[in-house]
Amino acid sequence: MPHILQPKHVKLNEKDAEKLLQGLNISKAQLPKILSTDTVLPEGCQVGDIIKIERKDRDKVYIYYRVVV
Repeated sequence: MPHILQPKHVKLNEKDAEKLLQGLNISKAQLPKILSTDTVLPEGCQVGDIIKIERKDRDKVYIYYRVVV
């Protein structure tokens, strides 16, 4: 179970991942990386999956994306 201060990490499904990459006009290789051994990753993540990270700061939500390596 994640810690209350830990940002929310969600694995994108293939459809959403493809939509993200097309919208940003980039490839997976151009995304920042996150190690597959990182304990914050949701269960079932594999190399090549794209992770959406939601970081909340007061009333704003910042969204980041990482590819599992």
